[in-house]
Amino acid sequence: MKTLHDEIASYGQIVLVLQGGGALGAYQVGVYQALAEAGIAPDWVVGTSIGAINAALIAGGCASSALGRLSEFWKRIEHGRTIDSFIPAIFAATARNMMAITSGVPNFYRPNTPAFMNAKASLGAENAGYYSVTPLAETLADLVDFNQINTGPIRLTVGASNVRTSEMTYFDSRDMTLDLRHIMASGALPPAFPAVRIGEDLFWDGGILSNTPVEVVFDDNPRKNGMVFAVHLWNPHGDEPQTIGDVMNRLKDVQYSSRAASHIKRQRQLHKLRHIIAEMSALLPDEARASLKQRGLTGYGCTTRMHVIRLLAPALDHEDQAKDVDFSREGIRQRWEAGYRHTCETLEKAPWRDEVDPTEGFVLHEACAGKLVHTAAAD
Repeated sequence: MKTLHDEIASYGQIVLVLQGGGALGAYQVGVYQALAEAGIAPDWVVGTSIGAINAALIAGGCASSALGRLSEFWKRIEHGRTIDSFIPAIFAATARNMMAITSGVPNFYRPNTPAFMNAKASLGAENAGYYSVTPLAETLADLVDFNQINTGPIRLTVGASNVRTSEMTYFDSRDMTLDLRHIMASGALPPAFPAVRIGEDLFWDGGILSNTPVEVVFDDNPRKNGMVFAVHLWNPHGDEPQTIGDVMNRLKDVQYSSRAASHIKRQRQLHKLRHIIAEMSALLPDEARASLKQRGLTGYGCTTRMHVIRLLAPALDHEDQAKDVDFSREGIRQRWEAGYRHTCETLEKAPWRDEVDPTEGFVLHEACAGKLVHTAAAD
């Protein structure tokens, strides 16, 4: 009997793309849990920032223990439990977030006192941040098996920003040996966290340049058919802000949604063009087609197709612009459960079964808070 994994795998490689977003990343754990329970195992995991951390936890060990590693990581970085017991919910979120800012988050980061005391203090390039992430390095070293990442069946790609060149860099286990530095670099968001040196270069959080690293999948060489689960933590859609708090909250959504709509529009156009080139090449006489192939022109044609299922995390009650540092037990629980619920609902709808134009190379299935919004092909 054909399983759901077999059905999805028949569309090509299975890719899981995880956006950056701090504490919002608990939503991704729920997404992974739903996929795992449905028997859907990714061939390739791509992440930036907290997405890179979750991706490393998924790829860094055997598949049967991935959810356990994710659960253990998020359990270790919970904070603010005592606040929830005696402060009303409407005020507790603000109090927890202030605690995370002033005293750090257990097993994740702690204040770098000299940085707070003097902004001009000479700290060194690899220590110039308001917080030390030594606790995170120790946590990941304990939970992630990098030998498995580099030799196991799941391809891992994490994105980081080159401080010197302002260019996006993707570290890929297919092409190089990955270690703890690559994961730490992907999550080194300034000015909170210091840059990470790899070779001669310093790297910051990939979210500075591309917080939604799905383009590395679209531009992969060679291109392959695939089913891409793209998990977005910052909603590109939102209401008009009415207060300064609303403005700050919406600003983060706009900034870190990372021009997802324009990236998708561009990729849909490119994939449509590749299909058109491939079809036109097929109509040419053999001699003309051979000439184009010799000149390397037929390579621009491609008949691959990617189905992209975009899952959008919801907003929680009482959240504000500091929502990405809400590592409270309740915040983690709510986001985790939302990711699980939304993914289960989307898998049940199975939007990839909808009929599409055979010339399309990019098909988008957008799910917002678990509701399938639309299935769309290129414009």
